Amino acid sequence: MSSSPALADAPPDPVPGAGPGLLGRWGAAMARHRSVVFALWLLLVLAGGAAFPALDARLGAPDFTVPGSSSARADQLIAEHFSAFGVEQDLLVVHSPSYTADDPEFRESVTRATAAAGAIEGVTGVIGPYQGDQAAQISTDRHTAFAVVGLDGDIAERVATATRLQAAVAATAAGDFEVAVTGYGPMQADLMEVETADMQRAETIGLPIAAAVLVLALGALVAALLPITVTAAGIAVAVGVLFGLTTWLTFDSLVLSVATMIATGTAIDYAMFLVSRFQEESHARGVTSRTQRAAIESAVAATLDTTGRTVLASGIIIMISLCSLVAVGLRMLDGIAIGVIAAVSATLCAAVTLLPALLAALGPAVRRGALPERLRPAIADDQPSAWDRWARTVMNRPVAFGLAGVVLLIACAFPLTTISHGIDMGMNSLDGHPSGRATVLVQDEFGPGLLAPLTVVATGPTDTPLPAAAQSAVLSFGAELDRDERVARVLPQQADGRVLLTVVPRDSFDSASVADLTREITDRADAVPGAELSVGGTPAVFADVSDRIAARFPWVITLVLTVSLVFLIVAFRSVLLAVKAIVLNLLATGAALGVTVAVFQYGLGERLLGFTSTGFVQVYLPMLVFAVLFGLSMDYEVFLIRRIRESWDRTHDNGLAVAEGLRHTARPITAAAAIMVAVFAGFVTADVLELKQIGFALAFAIALDAVIVRLVLVPAFMRLLGDWNWWLPRLPLTRRRTE
Repeated sequence: MSSSPALADAPPDPVPGAGPGLLGRWGAAMARHRSVVFALWLLLVLAGGAAFPALDARLGAPDFTVPGSSSARADQLIAEHFSAFGVEQDLLVVHSPSYTADDPEFRESVTRATAAAGAIEGVTGVIGPYQGDQAAQISTDRHTAFAVVGLDGDIAERVATATRLQAAVAATAAGDFEVAVTGYGPMQADLMEVETADMQRAETIGLPIAAAVLVLALGALVAALLPITVTAAGIAVAVGVLFGLTTWLTFDSLVLSVATMIATGTAIDYAMFLVSRFQEESHARGVTSRTQRAAIESAVAATLDTTGRTVLASGIIIMISLCSLVAVGLRMLDGIAIGVIAAVSATLCAAVTLLPALLAALGPAVRRGALPERLRPAIADDQPSAWDRWARTVMNRPVAFGLAGVVLLIACAFPLTTISHGIDMGMNSLDGHPSGRATVLVQDEFGPGLLAPLTVVATGPTDTPLPAAAQSAVLSFGAELDRDERVARVLPQQADGRVLLTVVPRDSFDSASVADLTREITDRADAVPGAELSVGGTPAVFADVSDRIAARFPWVITLVLTVSLVFLIVAFRSVLLAVKAIVLNLLATGAALGVTVAVFQYGLGERLLGFTSTGFVQVYLPMLVFAVLFGLSMDYEVFLIRRIRESWDRTHDNGLAVAEGLRHTARPITAAAAIMVAVFAGFVTADVLELKQIGFALAFAIALDAVIVRLVLVPAFMRLLGDWNWWLPRLPLTRRRTE
């Protein structure tokens, strides 16, 4: 018999017959005062629902600005010294298949559109094709022309201006003319509409599947309705919270999509775990009538004391993971972190307040609408089952199963070694929108580089005017760029002793070639004598974002792992279980990201999933997916280990504890994973590529985690570790309290 390690003298989890803990007493209070709880939640849900239209109106575009970067400084200098030029230059496109730019009707259409554009607040100036460079602004066939429209303000203000601008110029179109605006701001405005439609479609697909899985997992219609009800209430309150936060913060449509996606999946899972445990606890107490108030309240208290603790621990881990994104220092990731934390907090609050009240009100009625007995899950069945046999099969050959699982995860993660980053704007999803049509016209007739050119602003030291020699050097630098085969043209401008070079690439601003060109220009700019050059424009912003994420990603990983390790040691009361959980989560997350790279970067299955590979993944995807997945996949680890811990505290038999824990959790974990996969996979139908990538990565990771990690690797490694699973050094905070 192997020697056992010294076990920590730690307080055990609540056991049957013991008095309820703090969370159990809270659950009992929710049960007793359920009428008050229902009234408060009704008010909160109504307020949150009423806030949704206002929140939708306040959503802005993703803000990729990197504080203190060269691109941010370039925008600031343009606003100060080239205000008529505008921080952003959009293109007002006029097209007619019947008339040409030489016809008076065409000229009249351009005049009406440019006049309407110039009257919009936030527009700094308009240069029409007849006032500017006709050779550059009128197509070769003379059927298409564009005006340059300057926009001022931050990204949120520019998107709002672009929305008003699009509506104003579209109203001027008459007869056989198309009039629309394209550029970064107009495209972002239309992308927000596309993302909203994507989110609604994903929910339409995912939620019915989740509802069907709930019925099978819980065995009754009423029981299945509870998680859906609680989730809907939590999301409504989350909307209200996000609306309140918009008083101080700006959120974009991606924040709402990601927050809704994650909060919906976690909320349904949490509620399902709690309802499943309540069914066990009420069955153990012989609850058959709603008049058995004491027994029902006791079942609610026990549910919160056991599974409720697990749910809280899981929610906290998700918040810890998401908080790490703030360390990057990007407003876009800050918004996602705050939005998801707010949404998860709201749904977590619903799980530990509204759900206990509903369970207390229903009592045994949660079993109404029961499925046929052969389809219902066993409640508190202590007899060995297929899951016991599976657990013992794995534990009888732990090395073989453990090695096979680890090799599979490493193989899936291998494509990460060739990962390539970029930012795809989602222009391919804009078909049918004004900016999409204008974008196609510009790309076909003038070249894609016009959509968002680079801007190079040259000043003297500390923003002083340039000496004459330095101005000549800057202009010579611009002439060199103009001869670069990757550059369509360079347009120099001078004002207040400063020089602005507008560099129009030949390729689209979100292409890999323009990203390389941007970095090369930035490097070469340092060599211009007597001048300080700041490189701006959308391509430069994207480059700065990529550099910032690459530099901060290791810090995010370190922060998440360190804080999670400490938290898990406290939650599991075990050092090795916490380390094992982190290592397995890293493997599963790496595997999911590797497969995501294979699909979206290599293009494997692109026809099946309905997209065209860009040759890279979104630059922020690995960091976002790591933070989210690390929190989500830990849900099942905490749920499984805490249930195994309950058995271990009772029997001190490691093999029996693992088998019992798997027996009680395998079905709900599998169902919970299926629900999350359904919710996340719904976003694979999105037209916007970044939503498709996020949905695919999360769905695949959860499936991998539930099947390979929880059902194979956890029992295998727990068998190999034996009693050392439960080792914890004797520390003051872990010693057993004595009465």
